[in-house]
Amino acid sequence: MTQQQAIKVTKALADPTRFRILQTIADSKESCCGELARDFPVTQATVSQHLKILTEAGLVEVRREGQFNYYRMLREVFEDYQRTMAAAFPGVASLTS
Repeated sequence: MTQQQAIKVTKALADPTRFRILQTIADSKESCCGELARDFPVTQATVSQHLKILTEAGLVEVRREGQFNYYRMLREVFEDYQRTMAAAFPGVASLTS
């Protein structure tokens, strides 16, 4: 992952609502925008905007089925992000050590 891509992911995760949306998607196989909107105290349009940012950052991908969009987390991108952060800050002790 390039430094620019890592910065984009970091910015996407910096928003508390987006962070929680990604957690919710990660806990399930897929999540529909409408389902996510029911779980968060924001409008469906706001959830949709957050999902767009997460998609642009490469953290989720969308699958369209009829009029519904289903989102799933791209775990390999998140894992790559974690490795990139670990390499960027080699003097920081690993939390898993």
